[in-house]
Amino acid sequence: MQGPIIGKLSRISGPMIAADGMLGVGMGEIVRVGKMGLMGEVIRIDGETVYAQVYEDTSGMYLGEPVESLGTPLSVELGPGLLGMTYDGIQRPLITLQKSSGDFIARGLTAEPLDYVRKWAWTPTVKVGDSVTTGDFLGNVPETEFLKHYVMVPPNISGKIASIAGTGEYNIHETIATLDNGTQLTMTHKWPVKRPRPFRRKLPAVTPFITGQRVLDMLFPVVLGGSAIVPGGFGAGKTVVEQQISKFCNADIIVYVGCGERGNEMADVLDEFPHLTDPKTGGPLMNRTILVVNTSNMPVAAREASVYTGITLAEYYRDQGYDVAMMADSTSRWAEALREISSRLEEMPGEEGYPTYLSARLADFYERTGRIECLSTVNDTQAMRHGSLTLVGAVSPAGGDFSEPVTQNSMRVSGGFWALDAKLAYSRHYPSVNWNQSYSLYFKELQPWFRENAPKGWPERRQQAVDLLQKDTELQEIVQLVGPDALQDQERLILEISRMIKEVFLQQNAYSDDDAYSSLEKTGGLLEALMIFYEESQQAVQKGVHLTTILRHPSREEVARLREINSNGFMTKQKVVVDQVKAAMQGLIAAAV
Repeated sequence: MQGPIIGKLSRISGPMIAADGMLGVGMGEIVRVGKMGLMGEVIRIDGETVYAQVYEDTSGMYLGEPVESLGTPLSVELGPGLLGMTYDGIQRPLITLQKSSGDFIARGLTAEPLDYVRKWAWTPTVKVGDSVTTGDFLGNVPETEFLKHYVMVPPNISGKIASIAGTGEYNIHETIATLDNGTQLTMTHKWPVKRPRPFRRKLPAVTPFITGQRVLDMLFPVVLGGSAIVPGGFGAGKTVVEQQISKFCNADIIVYVGCGERGNEMADVLDEFPHLTDPKTGGPLMNRTILVVNTSNMPVAAREASVYTGITLAEYYRDQGYDVAMMADSTSRWAEALREISSRLEEMPGEEGYPTYLSARLADFYERTGRIECLSTVNDTQAMRHGSLTLVGAVSPAGGDFSEPVTQNSMRVSGGFWALDAKLAYSRHYPSVNWNQSYSLYFKELQPWFRENAPKGWPERRQQAVDLLQKDTELQEIVQLVGPDALQDQERLILEISRMIKEVFLQQNAYSDDDAYSSLEKTGGLLEALMIFYEESQQAVQKGVHLTTILRHPSREEVARLREINSNGFMTKQKVVVDQVKAAMQGLIAAAV
């Protein structure tokens, strides 16, 4: 067996180093750099010289220090105990590092990503003599109170069960199964982060990714297994949107990656998430969340690693049959890391200095999403299982310019475009999703689901709202030229109802317990109430009722107040308000006649 390959440091350029005498080292291998043993990844080979991006600060190093190849690519360790953890971009647990070095990570530190001592309550689901292959369940452990962790046969392994551990408590590195070929299996295995995990096949998307945000669920829905980007300039609210989605979406597991974000924002996430109550289970939200944190003051090379680490962790739980949602905040910081490393390698720059392979890297990354048929044996004891991985990627274009390369290349490979508008954010309209710029490519596929499962008339009410908002945009151009008094009452009514849609329906108060989350029933019921108010008002105007009289009627305010009604008792209150609106408008018509 060949021993480790050790070369000598011959060049240092920020996070990029070169080492001579490394013949036999492969692309993507992990190296230990210098006497401190800093982790790096080989990204270029030129004869006996390798170039590596180092995941830690290289200041203070000098030429001639040893560089040792570990012979493996950057990998994450997968097994029970991932949920509730907070890692950096290369899967070092931050809580463990904090205990050893304080609030700032010292260079060269390593820590095991999982708890090797903790005992897990193991329940086997196979028996001696069973044939197993990649993805088959060997057994399970209760990772949290509400979620089972299914221990699977690792990829590229198959055989017959020669022995299986009985029900009991074991740590993750104890042998829980042995195959007839001598392979010993534990509860954990490693997987390279830049290699997509295998699956049987991708499936058509049929179920929506419910976010609890009315503007997204109604106007721009995304499927479970789909992808969406959230572009917006500084202060537009990207992080707030992703955190709200993390709290309220219908995914089973959340992987939140803070890639190159400001330290104070990530500190808020680390402080807030452990105290959040999971609306699904009533327990802490962290029980089904993994945080991968790489703040802006951490080494630039670790930014690229963090998004791959996050999506590999997400794929692992997807393979167990769970619906997983990954929040990447933000992919622009990852692209900036690619640009910096590319320039240090003296590669040919593309648009705005980004590497020419930026679009390919983004496409490969977004392609790892989807609803899949998991690898496993299908027989009497194991049924076919499906999992999904949904990706919401924030994009931070400089100056809010959506024509820049990261936004444009992300748009080509994602199915949802939730454009955030800084003007809306500054006017305190949250979520600041611009309804004129945003779009979803999934609504056609989701129409059958909405017709069957959402409140009655969902697609028709949505189209009605979209048409009114479009008409409002056209009328606003006229208003800016000649003023609102030049419009007829029917056109002024469109302006007023559009304003109500924006203020009552499209806005949500993240600080309100009743309005932070909006169920499908509340979303559909609220829009229905607004549309009924519009239709009744339209009929009243046609019968001669003055628009000012309609807008001053108390029923209008009652419709607006529906927004503050909790989802649980919403439909009861909505029916009362709708009846009041109809009665009020009939009364105004009778008075006018």
